Amino acid sequence: MDKYELLEVIGSGSFGMIRKIRRKKDNKILVRKEIDFRKMNEKERKQLVTEVNILRDLHHPNIVKYYERIIDKENYLIYIIMEYCEGGDLAVLIQKCRKEKTMIPERFIWLVFSQLILALHECHYGSKGDNSQRPAILHRDLKPDNVFLSSNVINSYTHVKLGDFGLARVIDNPEKDFAQTYVGTPYYMSPELINEQAYNNKSDIWSLGCLIYELCTLEPPFQARTQILLAKKIKEGKILDIPKEYSQDMRLLIKSMLNVSQSKRPSTIDFLKNEKVRFCIYEINLEEK
Repeated sequence: MDKYELLEVIGSGSFGMIRKIRRKKDNKILVRKEIDFRKMNEKERKQLVTEVNILRDLHHPNIVKYYERIIDKENYLIYIIMEYCEGGDLAVLIQKCRKEKTMIPERFIWLVFSQLILALHECHYGSKGDNSQRPAILHRDLKPDNVFLSSNVINSYTHVKLGDFGLARVIDNPEKDFAQTYVGTPYYMSPELINEQAYNNKSDIWSLGCLIYELCTLEPPFQARTQILLAKKIKEGKILDIPKEYSQDMRLLIKSMLNVSQSKRPSTIDFLKNEKVRFCIYEINLEEK
């Protein structure tokens, strides 16, 4: 760790701290995820190895960049060095808007959606699109806490990045192969996961639908006091309407993603043909030039 200067702690998880660091050679600010593997069981260690391997292979502007892994055998620690996103995450932004009773502008929501579609498309199909030979990656835990921002100012252009691949799963075909392990955050879990049925990349689309709904309403689409009641609501798939200030296009977008039948949900390939998404991507590309 000699090449990094330690800065302040910015978060903590069940296995250790998340700290800002400065790379000495160029003063670049990065993040160090510190993991105490003595606290981990065998399954959790395998998840960690999976996350590192996935991050190492994923290179995309809308996915949090992985730099390196450092193993400290003496102290039983693993350090994962990653990109720092100074705008924090979407969960903090939603909480701020809820507290201030302010709505998130629709244009910003489309920008977030479009960039997450680009990130998921890279995960599901790879850079070459639907003909890629690389196995598909299902994120399996898409939620506001795992979406990071370059800025916390919602009325300006914000670069959006998908992170935290701790529960991700690799499969050979994103639409035909089915995984069957029950994971993820209950509020954003798809009906097929709740039913403990086989699922594919369309489960990530359901979670994205929940996230976009939450950006519109500042609340998750499905809430209940118990896990059993929450599961029942998710399986029924009935949601309250989003505020009238949002367009019919936004309503239809959310409805398409929150279809209880996974085969009827659009894929990232379908969404990349959407006129509004195409325009947002065009705007993003202009900003980056």
